Amino acid sequence: MKVIEHSFGEFFITTDKTKLDIVAIHDFLSKHSGWSDNIPFERVKISIDNSLNFGLFHSNKQIGFARVISDFSTIAYLGDIYILDNYRGQGHSKKLMDVVMGHPNLQGLRRWILLTSTAEWLYEKYGFTKLPKPEIYMELFDPNVYKPDNKRLKKIE
Repeated sequence: MKVIEHSFGEFFITTDKTKLDIVAIHDFLSKHSGWSDNIPFERVKISIDNSLNFGLFHSNKQIGFARVISDFSTIAYLGDIYILDNYRGQGHSKKLMDVVMGHPNLQGLRRWILLTSTAEWLYEKYGFTKLPKPEIYMELFDPNVYKPDNKRLKKIE
């Protein structure tokens, strides 16, 4: 897939995986996100390897991230979106979402999925809504999967 880059001032967004700071992404997701606390580094690396990723940078320091899991034809899941605290409230989340939602390989999809407990105001601007029929959705969810004593956490070799 073609690498997309978008610059604005001292900031840029890229889909180039080689530019991502996976250590910084892991640090945020495992210690500061609240949704993937304690996620092992190798799990983050594999998730990045198998997703379309969007890194947000300020002067070559990674300050934000989003990733999309998709078949690039009918459906996409948007997840692991964050902006570092010091950069929030400055419009960077909107810029990141503009680039994600405008990506040429993510156009014409029938369905987007997003799980969030924050920033609903942001996602609503891009057409995301609450589930109209939550009774038809099912999930298998283990909020403790990354805890070391969880038997479902399998080692990746």
